[in-house]
Amino acid sequence: MTKSPTPRPAALRESSRRSQQDLMQAGYALLEEGGEDALTVAAVAERAGMAVGSIYRRFGDKEGLLLAIQHAFTENLQAEIGQRMSPERLRLLRDPAVAIAEAVGAIADVFQAHESLLRVFLLLGTRHEAVRAEGTRVSVEGNHNFAEALRHIPVAHPDPEAALDFAFRLVYATIAHRITQGEFLESDRPLPWGDLRSHLQTAVISYLLGTPGGR
Repeated sequence: MTKSPTPRPAALRESSRRSQQDLMQAGYALLEEGGEDALTVAAVAERAGMAVGSIYRRFGDKEGLLLAIQHAFTENLQAEIGQRMSPERLRLLRDPAVAIAEAVGAIADVFQAHESLLRVFLLLGTRHEAVRAEGTRVSVEGNHNFAEALRHIPVAHPDPEAALDFAFRLVYATIAHRITQGEFLESDRPLPWGDLRSHLQTAVISYLLGTPGGR
């Protein structure tokens, strides 16, 4: 008769969880400070106060560490947005325009709050296939969540699903472009985050609730 594996004591499980969090936080800080080049196994180990060997045992190599950090970061990002953009919460807002503004504002606010680390992963994704694939997965999931949160809105387009899809693409692409390129690439007029957020809200409200074709 095969014996069941002995479960790890709760104290050891909690210690392992805290160690994992320490490694993630160390990785976040190094990427924000110096980009991909600053993220080395040795640097993360030193920042987290852990042995290099423990990182190799957990992640295998630097790429495994990078992808684990990206996954944890993007999952936390989606969770933050989801708290504000849940279908249950937005359905309580009787005015469709207010619900749309809240959904757009949730994305803009969370992305702004994590601008530095998002810039690292967005730019890295242009040349690192695994990072790009993870970023694509999360952005597609975000698209679905956006559409689900606003599915109750009376979208004034022949194809509401396509309109919601485009609205998310507009918001995501505009904010991602701002994060990677700054506010002065196309114009010499300043566009603070607050103004960008407000203009995006107005544009998406008009697009989703206006008449098809702008008539």
